[in-house]
Amino acid sequence: MRLVDFANWPIATIAIVFVVATLVIFITGTRITYYADRLADATGLGEAMFGAILLGATTSLPGIITSVWTAHLGYPELSVSNAVGGIAVQTAFLAIADMTYRHANLEHAAASLENLIQAVLLVTLLTIPLLAMTSPEFSLLGVHPASIVLLTAYFCGQRLVATARATPLWKPKETRETHLDKPELDHTSKSQIGWLWLGFLVLALLLAIAGFTVAQTGIVLANRTALSETVVGTLLTAIATSLPELVTTIAAVRRGALTLAVGGIIGGNSFDVLFIAAADFFYTEGSIYHAISQQQVFIIVLALLLTGILLLGLLRREKSGVGNIGFESVLMLALYLGGVLVVIAH
Repeated sequence: MRLVDFANWPIATIAIVFVVATLVIFITGTRITYYADRLADATGLGEAMFGAILLGATTSLPGIITSVWTAHLGYPELSVSNAVGGIAVQTAFLAIADMTYRHANLEHAAASLENLIQAVLLVTLLTIPLLAMTSPEFSLLGVHPASIVLLTAYFCGQRLVATARATPLWKPKETRETHLDKPELDHTSKSQIGWLWLGFLVLALLLAIAGFTVAQTGIVLANRTALSETVVGTLLTAIATSLPELVTTIAAVRRGALTLAVGGIIGGNSFDVLFIAAADFFYTEGSIYHAISQQQVFIIVLALLLTGILLLGLLRREKSGVGNIGFESVLMLALYLGGVLVVIAH
């Protein structure tokens, strides 16, 4: 079922609709950061937790809708490429955000135990689809057990993050450049908090609608152009649906909410791995892990590599590299661009 059938529309019109939906995602993603930062202080959740769970999950709405819908319509490579391609590009977005923060290396200034655990959790979650893809094909009622394991591991991991925040056993060393997550004294009334939540939810709904539009137009572009499902998923839909992460990260950095910025990317990426599990539930032809190609494996490994470099940057906490940009940011951006060229050339 399609709310709007783009199949017979002119390709130029479809491209315009794709671009308009992308702009809606871009603008809405910029605005939602304001509500996220206010709610992080007003609710006492803190920037790292709010960024990783609520903001990360909300800005992921366009991506999960795209992966689920394309899987439901029988495009497994497009679905998985969108999911893991989004993780790779969003990690590269941190390098772009690092360029906008001139005081120090972003990974140094946003030191956080929660973000470190989120990064380790992300690496762990990304290995589960790889194990499923390389294991014998098996599904129960059309769903591979790895999808259940992914969901369970994610929620157990978030519980671990919450526990670490409540009773930390160690913390990063504070330096002059460290920007700690200390909620501002907030005098927001209950009615104002209600309006903040309403604004946050309205913007989340707009993101979901725009994401659904990107999914539909992306399928048509894959069918009616020379582009493969992998290229469309990795470069077009993944980047388009990941724009909220880019704009919210840069906006958060400019607002001084550095932990929110890094937490939103890492936590959002952990949530994005669940796109694959969700897609498996909606893919009607068996296990989605065995309906994809080596190109998707390549993208997952690329995402693992970028996350590993980011984790090393968070642990090393280099104050400056090239200017105030950390060497890990330069390396992540270079590796991502190199990976994109490999996908296009394949």
